[in-house]
Amino acid sequence: MARRSGGLTIVPVTLYFKDGRAKVEIALARGKKTWDKRYALGEREASREVERAVSRRLKGRLD
Repeated sequence: MARRSGGLTIVPVTLYFKDGRAKVEIALARGKKTWDKRYALGEREASREVERAVSRRLKGRLD
């Protein structure tokens, strides 16, 4: 029975040159799940809010 490789992505890990040729080391990776994407998006938004607050504070505004 053949195994399907759906949902996998080839990811370049390193790129280097040897003897006049470019060599790429690759890996197989599985994509993020929907809940994981939501969690990462929430973390990113929270860190942006912190940066905005710090920036406002440094500029002397207390919004």
